[in-house]
Amino acid sequence: MTTEGKMTLVIREDRGAIARLVLNRPDKLNALSKAMLGALQASLDEVAADPAIRVVVLSALGRAFCAGHDLAEMTAARAEDDGGAARFEELFTACAEVMQAIVALPQPVIAEVQGLATAAGCQLVATCDLAIAADTARFGVNGVNIGLFCSTPMVALSRNLPRKKAFELLTTGAFVSADRAVDLGLVNRAVPDAELRRETDELADAIAGKLGSAVRIGKRAFYEQLEMPLAQAYAFTGQVMVENMLHPDTAEGIGAFLEKRKPDWPQ
Repeated sequence: MTTEGKMTLVIREDRGAIARLVLNRPDKLNALSKAMLGALQASLDEVAADPAIRVVVLSALGRAFCAGHDLAEMTAARAEDDGGAARFEELFTACAEVMQAIVALPQPVIAEVQGLATAAGCQLVATCDLAIAADTARFGVNGVNIGLFCSTPMVALSRNLPRKKAFELLTTGAFVSADRAVDLGLVNRAVPDAELRRETDELADAIAGKLGSAVRIGKRAFYEQLEMPLAQAYAFTGQVMVENMLHPDTAEGIGAFLEKRKPDWPQ
């Protein structure tokens, strides 16, 4: 895990088959500094290689989920000979790699969102497979308000929201409530603050209780088929179903259903 001073930037807490990754830079609103991105990438790599983990929850400490990139760090880079160009490219590449790592992760990722999720922080929510938000949370891709269009957050946002709604947020820099984020499809549901952890854990438990190999196969196929034409998507997913059917644990699950008993799946 990467540290900043003596602080661990991403804390991992396991509960059975569920890994909770906690952003731990509350004094900076969990901004995605170079170090924070490195810590998050390392944590995702660690979880991806752990066959015991079936679900990942991404949460944060403090009054914000994530306020986007660290503008102070970015501004300091302007003092370099190239005006910061190399540092900026390195930062946005690292951020893109983290976002793609979440999509490629074998396990579903649930964002648990409190407070603010802005710019690249909103991108992080949009990138996760599922999201539960406190009803007091607010979301925005507000870079345009300071002259920096949120072009990289746009990638995740435009793949989650209707096109005109995404473009409106990107060009106005407006913030939306948690209830509005549900309506837009950015998050699955909004719940009272006091119930956020319980609601997230219940969703994680529900997924963790399914056959892990089936969920891993399904997540990979979900994202791959989205990029395909209709006929190709059906041909591809048909082959995925064949792969899934041939898995011995799937045969056990179907047999248990027909015999009206619980499946004897690996824990």
